[in-house]
Amino acid sequence: MATDTLKSNTGAGGAAGRTVRRLLLDNGALSALVVLLVAMSLLSGDFLTTQNLLNVGVQAAVTAILAFGVTFVIVSAGIDLSVGSVAALSATVLAWAATSEGLPVWPAVVLAVATGIACGFVNGALVSYGKLPPFIATLAMLSIARGLSLVISQGKPIDFPDPVSVLGDTLSGWLPVPVLVMVVMGLIAALILARTYIGRSMYAIGGNEEAARLSGLRVKRQKLAIYALSGLFAAVAGIVLASRLSSAQPQAAQGYELDAIAAVVIGGASLAGGVGKASGTLIGALILAVLRNGLNLLSVSAFWQQVVIGVVIALAVLLDTVRRKAGSGAAAPGGSSAAPGSGRKGAGALKFGIAVVCVAVVVGGVSYFNSGSSGGNTKVGMSLSTLNNPFFVQMKAGAQAEAKTAGVDLTVTDAQNDASQQANQLQNFTSSGVKSIIVNPVDSDAAGPAVRGANKADIPVIAADRGVNKARTATLVASDNVAGGRLAAQALADRLGGKGSIVVLQGTAGTSASRERGAGFAEGLRAYPGVKVVARQPADFDRTKGLDVMTNLLQSHPGITGVFAENDEMALGAVRALGSKAGKSVSVVGFDGTPDGLKAVGAGTLYASVAQQPKELGRIAVRNAVKAAEGKKVDSMVKVPVKVVTKKNVADFS
Repeated sequence: MATDTLKSNTGAGGAAGRTVRRLLLDNGALSALVVLLVAMSLLSGDFLTTQNLLNVGVQAAVTAILAFGVTFVIVSAGIDLSVGSVAALSATVLAWAATSEGLPVWPAVVLAVATGIACGFVNGALVSYGKLPPFIATLAMLSIARGLSLVISQGKPIDFPDPVSVLGDTLSGWLPVPVLVMVVMGLIAALILARTYIGRSMYAIGGNEEAARLSGLRVKRQKLAIYALSGLFAAVAGIVLASRLSSAQPQAAQGYELDAIAAVVIGGASLAGGVGKASGTLIGALILAVLRNGLNLLSVSAFWQQVVIGVVIALAVLLDTVRRKAGSGAAAPGGSSAAPGSGRKGAGALKFGIAVVCVAVVVGGVSYFNSGSSGGNTKVGMSLSTLNNPFFVQMKAGAQAEAKTAGVDLTVTDAQNDASQQANQLQNFTSSGVKSIIVNPVDSDAAGPAVRGANKADIPVIAADRGVNKARTATLVASDNVAGGRLAAQALADRLGGKGSIVVLQGTAGTSASRERGAGFAEGLRAYPGVKVVARQPADFDRTKGLDVMTNLLQSHPGITGVFAENDEMALGAVRALGSKAGKSVSVVGFDGTPDGLKAVGAGTLYASVAQQPKELGRIAVRNAVKAAEGKKVDSMVKVPVKVVTKKNVADFS
């Protein structure tokens, strides 16, 4: 009896072990996720904590919900590039209807969801009845939805109604609501795919559309429903995202469609259609979230993070591809096998080897490219709105120089002008034990909830260049954008002798820097009624876009005498478009005082730049962060002087 019991238990244990092994080895995405979890846990002591794992769940939620909707489309051999823009539009409609139009909250929610469904329905109609390729149809909707979001909001964030903002909060003070919404939407997606007529239709259409049609399936109608479902899930994702930020951002969720598609493909779906499941999509979204969270905790350079993420995504998909090929080739032709189980063991060994390679790549990458700078006792986190702009690159350089001098361990992250990504970074800093945080907000309102989380953890927060609304900061280190705008107006108007026609190149719609500089310029220009603004167009703080927009404006306004650009990059693009007119018949004024801008001022092609001294701003921010971390008193406001730099004083300023 004892022997029989022992054999039975051993058999049960062996069966359980085989089940776990089969579960891991037969699912490449799950294997990759386990590998990443182990690697990150070994590399960072802050990773495997309850709070940080909840952070990972929150940060995966929006991408996962979007990806569930995209799964329907990809399984049916389509593609949806519009989900990020549809998410932003749906959230904007909700906030606009509930605040500006006074609609009760829940009808506003229904309207937002209906907006997402309508966008998906249009996508389906263009694909099914318009015969447009899905790539083209959804690319058009990407632009339409984003444009409508900007039109409705006038390019400004809209406060989100409080009854809906609870979707971004926690239950009982610890369980994040976004995670619950993600789980619910995942279960709905799994149910649709596995248990409904439309789910079976998706697989049939993706497997062979013509065969599905000949079998009596109404393919066109099914595609309408499939894309409408994708729009529905996008609307829910947009509402959850806006709830996290406490505001509807017209530029929110940019690029999220690519993350959603990546999550679906990492999860085992085929872009050729016919293959995919909700559980795999969830795993794919978690892989992306774990990567970003772990790399933040490991202080990996913001630039190298994108490289490492791309490599691991490729390895995860490669692992799944090898699994499929090994599985299909395990049996010999005719169904016989050279040795029972040998194919399985060989395939398992191969997959285990690839998993080890994944670990090696992750460990090697994060160890080699780790930018944790000084190894000092004081850990400070710094989240910059973007590093794709010379002004903020200089701010980073000043901060790092001061950190090195003070022996501070400074971690700098790049939010890439994405308020949601910045919220994730601030959450990661909060859970990783930093002594203080420096934040240069993408948007002052959207940064509020994440900063309030740091407030609860008693971590002092330093705002740099832009303030944070509805949250407590130890100090604001900034130059005055509004005052700088007024100085720019005065400098340009004086240069024109109080008369002339000018154009204004605006920054990224919805950003506080663009709003404040534009408001200051408009205010300063009121003192010069002879100077008329004939056109205002956004160029997104980008030199190339500044060149293109200025070239276009010259066609309709060839007689302009002045240009104000809300940063030096756009001003330099305008100078390029103006050619020989720059500095002669047309005067251009920029903002920031970047090295390239000051060089152009010295050459005379740029008349002036309102210089903010970004390096000094970064240095002062770190000094105050260290003081606040040590419990020392800091001023609530530290002003870094702004100054108009012209050819007369550019040498002194430099």
